[in-house]
Amino acid sequence: MSALIRRFRIRNYRSLRDVEIAPGALTVVTGANGAGKSNLYRALTLAAAAARGTMAATIVEEGGMPSVLWAGAWKRDERRRLEVEVETDDWSFSLACGLPPPPQGAFELDPHVKMERLCDAGGHLLLERKGPTAWMTARGARSRTTYPAELEPQEAALSQLREPHLYPDVAVAQAVLARWRFYHHFRTDGGSPLRLPQVGTRTPVLAADGRDLAAALQTIREIGDPAALAQAIDQAFPGARLALDIQDGQFALFLHQAGFKRAFSARELSDGTLRYLCLVAALLSPRPSPLLILNEPDQSLHPDLMAPLAGLVLAASRFSQVWVITHSADLARRLTRAGATSFDLRIEAGATIAEETA
Repeated sequence: MSALIRRFRIRNYRSLRDVEIAPGALTVVTGANGAGKSNLYRALTLAAAAARGTMAATIVEEGGMPSVLWAGAWKRDERRRLEVEVETDDWSFSLACGLPPPPQGAFELDPHVKMERLCDAGGHLLLERKGPTAWMTARGARSRTTYPAELEPQEAALSQLREPHLYPDVAVAQAVLARWRFYHHFRTDGGSPLRLPQVGTRTPVLAADGRDLAAALQTIREIGDPAALAQAIDQAFPGARLALDIQDGQFALFLHQAGFKRAFSARELSDGTLRYLCLVAALLSPRPSPLLILNEPDQSLHPDLMAPLAGLVLAASRFSQVWVITHSADLARRLTRAGATSFDLRIEAGATIAEETA
């Protein structure tokens, strides 16, 4: 496990006026409806989007910069900025963005990066940005140099890195953040790609929406841990086994269940069964992520599936740092009993408060 996150802080994002979390290798987040769990999840996606070059699109999809800023009262003369900080064993990254300056033109919903910093573990600046200009420390250089590329104001400099061989420490941090994985919702309606045969390619990482589920499961069979895959299915559905029909590049998913003479296609499986199989594929990925975040993985799952799901999460936490944001008291209890760091969210005076629990 590399670049373990030691601290995550988000300020002025929706209900998150100022929330700081010191996660462990496995972190569980609970809280009542409306306490800010989804906001925390989306705040984490912003950090990854900053590294991927999709921050503007991510914010605009949520309603734009005016919508994502702190929803409560601002202090007089306070700068209206959304701020995110990520501190790992090896580096720390901070970013502040706000409304674009006038004239805003047609893109008034875009964020505008105001400040950005990346430091190594010793606190030495590797990247600093103020407005349109950025400075970086190149390998072997004694001092920082002005980064020559013209920066897009709506995206982090971290995502606009050119010639990464000249700035290897910056490139490493960017790559780690960009490899964070998020799983929140898997469509299971009749038209969902999960229920239909799909053209498949080797898939060591399940897509965020699970659309390549069959190919991801076959990849685990071939280059991952097929025994763990079979065990995860048997523990959830005793006597069941997975079947994959592959014809002319089309991958179709089937499940043989105890007591039935024929296999059931993905089109026939329950919503909960399909979502559990997606979680299996995400958690048994042959290419572990530095950070894996599951938002409400208990959704539509039968209570009997909490035990096998907890086992999968615990196994995944040996290779990836894992966050689980959940409504399930049973799942949270199983993970905390196994040593997970636990936070409970609540609303106090209109702002989300994160309290570490024993």
